[in-house]
Amino acid sequence: MHNNPFSWQLIIQSLPKLRSKPKQPDTMTKLSVNINKVATIRNARGGDNPDILQIARDCESYGAEGITVHPRPDERHIRYNDVISLKPILTTEFNIEGYPQKSFIDLVKSVRPTQVTLVPDSPDQITSNCGWDTKEHFEFLSDIVSDLTEAGIRTSIFVGTEPEMIDYAAKTGTDRIELYTEPYARMYKKDPIKAVAPFVEAARIARKNGLGVNAGHDLSLENLAYIHQEIPWIDEVSIGHALICDAIYFGLHETIMKYKSCLN
Repeated sequence: MHNNPFSWQLIIQSLPKLRSKPKQPDTMTKLSVNINKVATIRNARGGDNPDILQIARDCESYGAEGITVHPRPDERHIRYNDVISLKPILTTEFNIEGYPQKSFIDLVKSVRPTQVTLVPDSPDQITSNCGWDTKEHFEFLSDIVSDLTEAGIRTSIFVGTEPEMIDYAAKTGTDRIELYTEPYARMYKKDPIKAVAPFVEAARIARKNGLGVNAGHDLSLENLAYIHQEIPWIDEVSIGHALICDAIYFGLHETIMKYKSCLN
């Protein structure tokens, strides 16, 4: 993708060929920029370069409708203090992802972001690689959702496309689910129609259950427009790794504009 800076335009232009009647979105899909990778670069050398707070401000000023962070217990990228410092300066939606251990719940209840996304990651996990088994962990998730709802925080549960997992997520009382899109991204180049099909069905089941739908993991300039075309009612996409990589080539402002164009 990076060898030709304009390849993303060709990809988007080709999408209508895959459908004869593109669907119209019910609402605008928000772009939430995950700034964990920026924190990784900062932590590699210490100090405050790049400045996480300024990056977040810039993302908002360039058009991002939200900022996402995922503070892990080892603080290898976003730190708990970063989360506390970000809250008062943000003017868009603040989404905090994480495994709901006590320290994480204490943090988000003190910060009170717009949304908390519950992920099933172990403390030493490099990145998220699956959704919750919401049936097995139903009682645990229900208690967490209830606690966060009482604190006035919107909740989202990270899930795969299995209908039963979405049904049980709905029963917890969560406001939204976030679809784990790595399988879609992996299959997209080979067969985009087959890749997106289970996600369309999952999103329909979620909507039938009264859930909002977010999406994230390995979404990029290459594959974002098509999944949005097929699921135009997605409420929010959270994108970090690919977006920050693209920003090395295009600059942060231009990159955010490119991602937003995939959602229009």
